[in-house]
Amino acid sequence: MEIGKIYFWTATINNWQKLLLTTEFKQVILNSFEHLSRLNKIDIFAFVIMPNHIHSILRTKELNGKETVQGSFLKYTAHEFKKLLNPGQLLNYYVNASNKNYEFWKRDSLAIHIYTPKVAYQKLNYLHNNPCTEYWQLANEPEDYEYSSASFYEKDEVRYSFLKDLRLEF
Repeated sequence: MEIGKIYFWTATINNWQKLLLTTEFKQVILNSFEHLSRLNKIDIFAFVIMPNHIHSILRTKELNGKETVQGSFLKYTAHEFKKLLNPGQLLNYYVNASNKNYEFWKRDSLAIHIYTPKVAYQKLNYLHNNPCTEYWQLANEPEDYEYSSASFYEKDEVRYSFLKDLRLEF
């Protein structure tokens, strides 16, 4: 991901496990977005937290020390997840690796460069409608799902102070 460009970014929990079902795990994601935004490392234009993955539309603004902002996000959230899980639950994420014992996120997150308004709105609609699909059934309307930016775009509600308006970018 190039610094300064806008991307549709997806990160998935390892083995598609539904780690992000509970509020406390969703809050870890929100806290990280808030922190990185406050440090002016990232602009978050849209997001949705699903039970086993997240989608976002974002722009990284600079490295976070020596690492990418998305790398910092994945590392921080993994450390926080580890604190929240008991030893039995942690076994679901155990890996036999020289540099770590647990892996919460799948490697190689998906990043798609958003280069036109058409692509931006297609990704925004996809992201916001994800909780309403037949498979998930987490909400009847996108703006009803709490862990999403849909109400920001549909109702002008500011639930999350870190959100920036994608419509102002194109």
